[in-house]
Amino acid sequence: MSATAHVPARDIASAAGGMPLVVRSVAVGDPGPLLALLPDKSGGLAWIRQGSGLVGWGEAARLDVAGADRFPAAQRWWDELTERAVVRDEVGLPGSGLVCLGSFAFADDPGSSALIVPSVVVGRRGDSWWVTSVSRGALPAAPPPLATAAAPRRPVAVTFADGSRSSAEWTSTVTEAVRRIAAGELDKVVLARDLVAVADAPVDLRWPLVRLAADYPGCWTFCVGGLFGATPELLVRRERGLVTSRVLAGTIRRTGDDQHDLALAASLARSSKDLEEHEYAVRSVAQALSAHCHGVNVPETPFVLHLPNVMHLATDVAGVLADGSSALDLAAALHPSAAVCGTPTGPAEALIRELEGLERAGYAGPVGWMDAAGDGEWGLALRCAEVDPSDPARLRLFAGCGIVAGSDPTAELAESQAKLVPVRDALTG
Repeated sequence: MSATAHVPARDIASAAGGMPLVVRSVAVGDPGPLLALLPDKSGGLAWIRQGSGLVGWGEAARLDVAGADRFPAAQRWWDELTERAVVRDEVGLPGSGLVCLGSFAFADDPGSSALIVPSVVVGRRGDSWWVTSVSRGALPAAPPPLATAAAPRRPVAVTFADGSRSSAEWTSTVTEAVRRIAAGELDKVVLARDLVAVADAPVDLRWPLVRLAADYPGCWTFCVGGLFGATPELLVRRERGLVTSRVLAGTIRRTGDDQHDLALAASLARSSKDLEEHEYAVRSVAQALSAHCHGVNVPETPFVLHLPNVMHLATDVAGVLADGSSALDLAAALHPSAAVCGTPTGPAEALIRELEGLERAGYAGPVGWMDAAGDGEWGLALRCAEVDPSDPARLRLFAGCGIVAGSDPTAELAESQAKLVPVRDALTG
């Protein structure tokens, strides 16, 4: 297992003395839905919630990195890039000026982690829209014209098959994890499973992105380097000194009957098993943020977050930044939280490697964006899929469940199936 961060040869010039980036952000009128602007080609990037956020295309700069040092290596690269950049920002909002979008592998093995500076970024915040142009050389005289791109193509004949484990095998894995927890080896572990999707032609990722953004507007719809999804969990936001994190742990599937779902929500809020799982996750986030923030505020009780397919116990943790940590520094300090790994962290990571039987790649790792000031948002790559880099018609979908002493393997399987629904539906329509 490698623990050495690396910069690919094609990026050495940009990271070590090439021409600086020249950046210009200007305000524009409403160009329409952001996702509709993504061109009909690979490489589109997105971070969207309730119609606001960022989309981008092209690559003005890119860092691919792996290993245990992937977070500090990425931060060093970003610091150097921003220090040398020439920026003319006529907008002055979070997300304008020089920004990068990125995703990081869950583990420190040679998984795919990247920071990407798009050549063009279009942003929206409330009633403000802007376009950012990035190049090496002269400052762009005017922003590129924006127009709705060709309509996304629906995936053709998508079929699904078991991934690394069958349902029965994964249920047996959960049973073994519960046994280990009962034996006192650890308190909680998060076990993931994957599902393989194969289409008859390369998948136009704009199709599932548009569907996910429409069906799950309260989630953060993202696409970075072939990893896409709609996550309900914000690992960390840093904005002008305020740090926030939304923690989710404890899940129940919705039935579609509103009255029944209200009763289920009440039972979720009283469930000792789910409250225990949630407490571990909140505690891990609060402890990590307390090292970087003043006055970390943790509500006494969680609330129930209602999504179209499931309901979660949720807690919003907040604090005031006490040091110069960037949004990425904070994400690195929080990852892996108990919500996606378990507690204690070391034994949970070891049990995941022993039992899970799959390569998570970007699943459950940080995904999001950051600007030159260090502000930004990093979510956890959940409710997501990743395109096979060698076959754009093949994808892996991921879901994970928090396992504690009171977990029932059959119920956990049902929960994982519910968590696969968003991307499955987005692909098949």
